[in-house]
Amino acid sequence: MSELNEKQRDRLDDDQYAFPKERKEPLNDADHVRNAVARFNQVEGVSDSERDEAWKRIKKAAKKHDVELSEKSWRELKD
Repeated sequence: MSELNEKQRDRLDDDQYAFPKERKEPLNDADHVRNAVARFNQVEGVSDSERDEAWKRIKKAAKKHDVELSEKSWRELKD
């Protein structure tokens, strides 16, 4: 996976994160989108509505970066 250093992460806009308030799970390329899905349930301190919004951002980024998602909802993700 392409690594982001701190400076690169700081330059990302909030909307390039699945969880922008926490600046968790960047969505800047296909590898990071896949990683955001894999780590989705590990993000703590967020509400279900924030997860709903994060999943929308992930789906949009997945489409942009040609990442196929088999899950229709984050609720389908396995812990």
